[in-house]
Amino acid sequence: MTKAELITQVASRANLTKAETEKALGALVQGMTNILQAEGRLALPGLGIFSVSERPEWTGRNPQTGESLTIAAGKAVKFKPGKALKEAVR
Repeated sequence: MTKAELITQVASRANLTKAETEKALGALVQGMTNILQAEGRLALPGLGIFSVSERPEWTGRNPQTGESLTIAAGKAVKFKPGKALKEAVR
């Protein structure tokens, strides 16, 4: 599903215009980003838990040449689905 398809679906279910829905979706994503940057964890009951994890520096390989290279440390966002979401998808 694309962002445009999601906006259309949410707009029709929430009885909003597509423009209002796009603004709301943008605000939601920005809010989630700010919370993860500041706190490192966001729990949405019924949906799941988003968290930021640290990845250490590690050694990888170039698949074309087989040469070893160092991959820098960084952060990654993880998502653990909640019970309601798991059961709905089954």
